[in-house]
Amino acid sequence: MEANNSFGTSWADQWDYNNPDPVPENRRSGDGGGGGGGDAGAKAKYSKKLGESFGKTKAAASTGAKKVKEGASVGIHWIKDKYHKTTQKN
Repeated sequence: MEANNSFGTSWADQWDYNNPDPVPENRRSGDGGGGGGGDAGAKAKYSKKLGESFGKTKAAASTGAKKVKEGASVGIHWIKDKYHKTTQKN
């Protein structure tokens, strides 16, 4: 059974008259398609910010993972202790 109807368009594409798809912009204005010509400074600035935020995100994720690991370990030990207390007969 085919997932899409009528030449690869979905049901929403066929019947959504209120929100037509936007017309794509032509970004290449004769520059050879290499991207922004004078944006080297902007690229460097955003690249630096991205690198800094990636480092912060990585550190936060690492700290969070350590906390989860420690919490799971404590929880497992608690369960083991409760199990051993209930299964021991005096």
